[in-house]
Amino acid sequence: MKQTYLKKAFKLFGAYKAHKLTTDDLNNADAKAMHLDDKMGDFKVLVSMAKDIMAGRFKVNTWNASVIVATIIYVVSPIDAIPDLIPILGWLDDVTIVGYALSKLSEELKRYKEFNTQF
Repeated sequence: MKQTYLKKAFKLFGAYKAHKLTTDDLNNADAKAMHLDDKMGDFKVLVSMAKDIMAGRFKVNTWNASVIVATIIYVVSPIDAIPDLIPILGWLDDVTIVGYALSKLSEELKRYKEFNTQF
């Protein structure tokens, strides 16, 4: 049983590692944000932050950038731990991942909100 989960985890990791964040992904992320309930606003800040990082307007360290990119890719990717086609349950894993990322990026989010007064 554990082997099955481990194989699935490695498969997911390989798919995400090979994926490069694109403008289309960022636009899809905005559209999928509505399923994130109370995390929607902060997720949109992450998407905006990713756009500014990609454009060179905002600098973050490599670790924080990787957390931001991985979170956005996880939300927009059709390959999830629980597929998004399953209403509510499919979005629950996205909400969990976004919540975890937001907790790890709280200082960076504060700094970004000072940089971008739109938020």
